[in-house]
Amino acid sequence: MLRNWKYSPTFALLALVAVTAVWGWTFLIVKDAISRMPVMDFLAVRFTVATILMVALRPASLRKITRRELWRGALLGTMLGLAYITQTYGLKSTPAAVSGFITGMAVVFTPIVSRLLLKDAISMKTWLAIALAFIGLLLISLHGWSFGFGELLTLGCALFLAFHIVSLGHWSSQHEPYTLALIQIGAVAVLSLIAAAPGGITLPPDKGVWGVVGITAVLATSLAFFVQTWAQSLLPSTHVAVVLTMEPVFAGIFAVVIGGEQLTLRTIAGAVCVLAAMFIIQLKFVPSGKKMRN
Repeated sequence: MLRNWKYSPTFALLALVAVTAVWGWTFLIVKDAISRMPVMDFLAVRFTVATILMVALRPASLRKITRRELWRGALLGTMLGLAYITQTYGLKSTPAAVSGFITGMAVVFTPIVSRLLLKDAISMKTWLAIALAFIGLLLISLHGWSFGFGELLTLGCALFLAFHIVSLGHWSSQHEPYTLALIQIGAVAVLSLIAAAPGGITLPPDKGVWGVVGITAVLATSLAFFVQTWAQSLLPSTHVAVVLTMEPVFAGIFAVVIGGEQLTLRTIAGAVCVLAAMFIIQLKFVPSGKKMRN
């Protein structure tokens, strides 16, 4: 597997799980950073730094961008940026746990979008994995809620994420992963700068927040979206949606281990459901190095 890791669905799945672990960990440090800096400004700086870093590491990638690659990457980045923006503004009137649950609804929307756009048939095993992941999210995140404008915006976030996952899965194998990830991140940076511009762009106020920007720009943005772009050239979109539900599981683990929060039976049950969903979709992989139908 290690020799042919670039074409291994199993290795791609493990790498994507590692990405969700990074996102789960950075949730804790981002929470502190955005208490000292406007959220949209933080996103604007984070994605701008990530874009500059990726260009600096591989400047030749800019010369190789085709018109089709630029258009597709910009569209993917727009979907991703709109997901971040709607989630951010939804958080103003939505509890964080509820926001996490509604955002996780992308796992349900993804097969529906895949069916509508690509006419993909979804197997019963995949639906079972999706159902288990959804129940796991419910147990981990949801503790009572009402539906208002903030929740509606967050539902829009889940839809944008579903469209992003499906579109990325459809296009990623046709393009170089690094370049496609760079264009997406650059598009999110532009959208975030536009969203933050009306109030003026506020830079990080101290070294601590700059440190969080650096960590998230490198690990949770540049590296993470490169891995996701590459992984989705090998994994079905519906499986990716299930894997991404590991993020709140890792966020819960780090909250207990690092943040000192209490571990509840409900959280454990939710994590077990998500892990069971992961096991079910893993059973469907054939180590052929090619994408399978759902």
